Amino acid sequence: MKTREEALEYGLTFPDTYRDAPFHDENWQLVRFAGNKKAFLWTYEKDGFVNLNVKVDPEKAFFWREIYKSVVPGYHQNKEHWNTVILDGTIPDKDVRQMIAESYDLISDSPSKRIYEAVKRIPYGHVATYAQVAEAAVDRNMARAVGNALHKNPDPEHIPCFRVVNAKGELAGEFAFGGPGAQAKLLEAEGIEVKDGRVDLGKYGCGSGFET
Repeated sequence: MKTREEALEYGLTFPDTYRDAPFHDENWQLVRFAGNKKAFLWTYEKDGFVNLNVKVDPEKAFFWREIYKSVVPGYHQNKEHWNTVILDGTIPDKDVRQMIAESYDLISDSPSKRIYEAVKRIPYGHVATYAQVAEAAVDRNMARAVGNALHKNPDPEHIPCFRVVNAKGELAGEFAFGGPGAQAKLLEAEGIEVKDGRVDLGKYGCGSGFET
């Protein structure tokens, strides 16, 4: 990947993204996430090469810089959270794409997204409470938000929200998970015993961080 258009086209393949040129300077072309309007990909020409600014997890910032000389601290941005990728042909396309993808993931993060990722980590044959999911999503005060997010589950096949119960082990109301008894059937299919609309948390519950 050597051209600006290649980078921008790849950035626009991610959901809910759009191109922007906010500085009235054609040298700066950005791709933003529509959900919060934040840019995750900055493109500009400098010293004869196209440069990309991408957001990074601080723990991985130096990882990329150590592997490639053409990955340097973010130009004109917080150097702990941003890297500049110089498209001089020395970095394999797959790694340029990975850095752009990681930047998108960091910028597009939302409470619902974190909740869904936490639910995916609940082990087969076990359940977690709303509070546990909230804590796993890095905000123990989001228990109510967990319930709201799960009832809007965009991908039930891969986000097993039926494994979430309340603090007493009680199942959700009949309006959730496809109608009356649906959640119980899904749990029982995984070997979880449901008695009087409740699951034994001592037997089937997860530990902190979803340890079993």
